[in-house]
Amino acid sequence: MAINDTIHLLKECDAGTKMAVASIDEVMDRISDSSMKDLLYKSREHHEDLGNEIHAKLLELGSEDKDPNPMAKGMSWMKTNVKMSMNQSDATVADLLTDGCNMGVKSLHKYLNQYQAADNDSKGICRRLADIEEQLCRDLRCYL
Repeated sequence: MAINDTIHLLKECDAGTKMAVASIDEVMDRISDSSMKDLLYKSREHHEDLGNEIHAKLLELGSEDKDPNPMAKGMSWMKTNVKMSMNQSDATVADLLTDGCNMGVKSLHKYLNQYQAADNDSKGICRRLADIEEQLCRDLRCYL
């Protein structure tokens, strides 16, 4: 049971890092403020680094990675493009990413509760990902 919970938790975190990178990539060319761009480049890098760590751990456990849910990814793309077509501003990007971060943190804590038998290392990875999301959310407040 513990190995299954560990794999499931890591797969959800893996999908989360991929979703975050895709979301940042989706809006990066629409940002005008250079400080905000730098912030998002750094956050993207943190997500990618953690995603690589998760991928390596999944391989060690004999498991494959997990892509984000196609429906969730499609809905995110649609929401981004609709909101940006109505108001293409850094504030809109900050609003969209803040919503995404909040949804990510909520999901990660749900998975921590759902997969309680996961090993401590994997739980720590999940908490680190939640921390990255929470920090990005805080850093984006000044752009709202």
